[in-house]
Amino acid sequence: MPDLATINGVAEDDIATYNGTTASDVTAVLGNTWQHVAWTVATGGNSIATDGDYKVHTFTSSGTFEVTTVGTHGFSWLVIAGGGGVGLNWSGGGGAGGYRTHHSSDGSGGGGSESAGSISSTGSHSVVIGAGGANSANGSDSVLPLDSKTSTGGGQGGGGGGSGVAASSGGSGGGGVSEQTSGGAAASPTQGYAGGNAAMSGNAYPSGGGGGAGAVGANRSGNNAGVGGNGLASTITGSSVTRAGGGGGGAFCGGGGSRNTAGGSGGGGACGWYCSAGDTAGGTAGTVNTGSGAGGGAWAGPGSSGSGGSGLVIVRYKYQN
Repeated sequence: MPDLATINGVAEDDIATYNGTTASDVTAVLGNTWQHVAWTVATGGNSIATDGDYKVHTFTSSGTFEVTTVGTHGFSWLVIAGGGGVGLNWSGGGGAGGYRTHHSSDGSGGGGSESAGSISSTGSHSVVIGAGGANSANGSDSVLPLDSKTSTGGGQGGGGGGSGVAASSGGSGGGGVSEQTSGGAAASPTQGYAGGNAAMSGNAYPSGGGGGAGAVGANRSGNNAGVGGNGLASTITGSSVTRAGGGGGGAFCGGGGSRNTAGGSGGGGACGWYCSAGDTAGGTAGTVNTGSGAGGGAWAGPGSSGSGGSGLVIVRYKYQN
């Protein structure tokens, strides 16, 4: 092991640069050669921001992450799939799109743990942003090809009123509906939580809430539909933002029951309801680029429900010291 106190007879503390490289850009001295730190250089995304010594690429639509220099350091990432839609008529809330991440102490969907990423080669990497599911459809997957990170689209909420649509599994599961009582399960690897269950209750038809990245969708309670499961907060951009909430369960409340059942935090859609002629509201859509589920519909046909929110991909890496 060489003496690191001097390099070529010059005291290490007195060297500001070596071969044109500043001391802050080296990690070790190997003999008389300094080992240089390579910083990642890349382009792509709908926006590029800086947070201290880090760059943050945000993809809100599909595109290319172009790497021209592979850095010594790894990268942090967040991949959220499209949120689930809901079935026809009164319906369970849509499940949030799969939520997978590795960034400092931020948790991954469903309480899972994810490993840090590494960029192994230069070139073009095609990033896919999953669309939110429309009526009776799951959300679509989002893909970050670096280390093959794929998040699964959210499950659609079940549909009632004779439509016979069961809640689907997905990144987070869709909420159950009164005729198809069970909520959908969460995908594996763990990316979210299951949807809530439903049951008929007198002359009311309360549905379950869609699962969120941070919590299960609530079961119906008496005549009341279940709220959507909460999303998760991430600081990957430098500030805390919550995303991927489940949609609130919809209701036909002919015998009384809930209305305005909320979606989960992070953009989950609120429920729709139908109580009597002229007293109705459609479910709302999940917030775009959060992967949140749609709010469950009411007895008002296909137009009563919104779609799930589209997904998101964020890549963060160190570009200077």
